[in-house]
Amino acid sequence: MDARKIILSEKDIPRAWYNVAPDLPRPLDPPLHPQTRQPLGPGDLEPLFPMDLIMQEVSREPEIAIPEEVLEIYSLWRPSPLVRARRLEAELRTPARIYYKNEGVSAAGSHKPNTSVPQAYYNKKAGVKRLTTETGAGQWGSALSFACNCFGLDCTVYMVKVSYEQKPYRRSLMRIWGADVFPSPSPQTDIGRRILEADPDCPGSLGIAISEAVFDAATHDDAKYALGSVLNHVLLHQTVIGLETKKQLALAGEKADVVIGCVGGGSNFSGLALPFVRDKAAGSKVRLVAVEPKACPTLTKGVFAYDYGDTAKMAPLVKMYTLGHAFVPPRIHAGGLRYHGDSPILSLLVKEGIVEPVAYSQNEVFEAALLFARTEGIVPAPETSHALKAAVDEAVRCREAREAKTIVVGFSGHGHFDMAAYDAYLAGTLEDYEMNPETLARALRDSGVEG
Repeated sequence: MDARKIILSEKDIPRAWYNVAPDLPRPLDPPLHPQTRQPLGPGDLEPLFPMDLIMQEVSREPEIAIPEEVLEIYSLWRPSPLVRARRLEAELRTPARIYYKNEGVSAAGSHKPNTSVPQAYYNKKAGVKRLTTETGAGQWGSALSFACNCFGLDCTVYMVKVSYEQKPYRRSLMRIWGADVFPSPSPQTDIGRRILEADPDCPGSLGIAISEAVFDAATHDDAKYALGSVLNHVLLHQTVIGLETKKQLALAGEKADVVIGCVGGGSNFSGLALPFVRDKAAGSKVRLVAVEPKACPTLTKGVFAYDYGDTAKMAPLVKMYTLGHAFVPPRIHAGGLRYHGDSPILSLLVKEGIVEPVAYSQNEVFEAALLFARTEGIVPAPETSHALKAAVDEAVRCREAREAKTIVVGFSGHGHFDMAAYDAYLAGTLEDYEMNPETLARALRDSGVEG
């Protein structure tokens, strides 16, 4: 319990991903075809994904073996360290023990390569030549560019325009690894051109960028589409985070009382938290806390309903918490947390009361980020800082209640490409946005979603 860092050896990298499907309180509602609104079959997804990933999407096997080719690349940064935040604890004067799982040590600086590498592998195995994708803050686009470079695939990234402008070095990183990067909405696709004609200053959204990437893949025989969050197989790949964390806590003689992660589409939070769902099903009292921005509060203010995954209604309809696919979020700096919906798995866990959602505004999140950077030394990504804010609040509650809980927080990525956001906060020009009921009602109405 005195260790600052709990480090596993390469032989401790998980050899299988954990599939939460058998441990869910009830089966997921089936995804629906975007045109017929009938349940999708595996064949409906073949234009977008290789069959190995499609079968993972619907699998109910409790574990799925990780290919050796994927493990070899994982070993570049996995296992990632679990770190005791002792200096933060001291600053907060809390009896709580705070641990953070540092996924910022990957090549792309975030948790995203945990799924980009297997997705690129399975596409290469299927003979695919090029992958298309969207990205918000650029973490996913960077990760897929890295993975495509590893397996010799071409990569096309549609980056939400506001983040393309705010984070120029993220797109530089993608181009270093050989990707083509376009601001979305872009003139590269019919969808992007139509949106730009209607609104030349459109800041973009993940829904729009997904539409462009899906359209690109669907209209080119040599290309497939890769998604960085939301889908079942993406969350599956990310469970290496939580599986390692449980091993590390055991080595430290700890059991988690609270597990906290930030949420955009759900992959980072779920990667850490899903392996603890089995424990909850067995009677554990561990709390699982999902943190999102007040500017895009899907879990805390959205409705649980079928909705399209993209703006142009090309992607399947899935049952999830949503703000409506027509929703265009404000220009907050946590670009990776600006998606209008959430993973069906995560949404079901919230609906069933297994996961607790909470939302914060930009300025309070950056306050927590500076506290972490000035105590633990690492500058967190704006997305990660949402989870850190919740961890700080939990630690303060422990101080007030004199409870020595064990808090585990997902450090999803570093903020080295987010200096413009930190400059805005330090200059006092960072704006807080909070969705009001009228905005939500209009977005749901325009999307044809009923709560």
